[in-house]
Amino acid sequence: MNAAQLKRVSKSMSYVLRHRPDTIGITLDAQGWVTVDDLIRAFARGGKSYTRQLIEQVVAKNDKRRFEFSDDGRSIRARQGHSIEIDLGYERAEPPGVLYHGTATRNLDSIFDKGLNKGNRHHVHMSTDKQTMLDVASRHGKPVLLAIDARRMHDDAHVFYVTGNDVWLTDHVPPRYLTVSD
Repeated sequence: MNAAQLKRVSKSMSYVLRHRPDTIGITLDAQGWVTVDDLIRAFARGGKSYTRQLIEQVVAKNDKRRFEFSDDGRSIRARQGHSIEIDLGYERAEPPGVLYHGTATRNLDSIFDKGLNKGNRHHVHMSTDKQTMLDVASRHGKPVLLAIDARRMHDDAHVFYVTGNDVWLTDHVPPRYLTVSD
């Protein structure tokens, strides 16, 4: 399967596993897991013939490592980015000194007024990888990279989590911790 086809499957899986499992008739457990077999059957009912091998390929080749298999390999979930109520079970973590968040320049006035808000997601997403954050931001307009003084936030009792694909999460980043990065 070529890269464009894998991307389409990845987007379908993201939509279902992060936002709307009901659209294909599945229910995620409290931590966001569904068995791979149930996912395959549900997609098949909707006319999409996904195989275990295809799903494994999407998980392995997804540049953002959005998905993970359970330890026994029987279930799958999205690592973060949910708009539905899920308890991902991540433990608190001490962040590096600086984290980055990409956004569109049109959002800067609001961000420097109210900070970074999670919106309809569970958390604000950040990374130590500047390029990843710029790539994410470029999907929404002219990109700009924000630097977050994560160490100072942590010292001021803000809570951080880190996912298995090195995405850092927090509930809100107040404006006083933000600067535009070079």
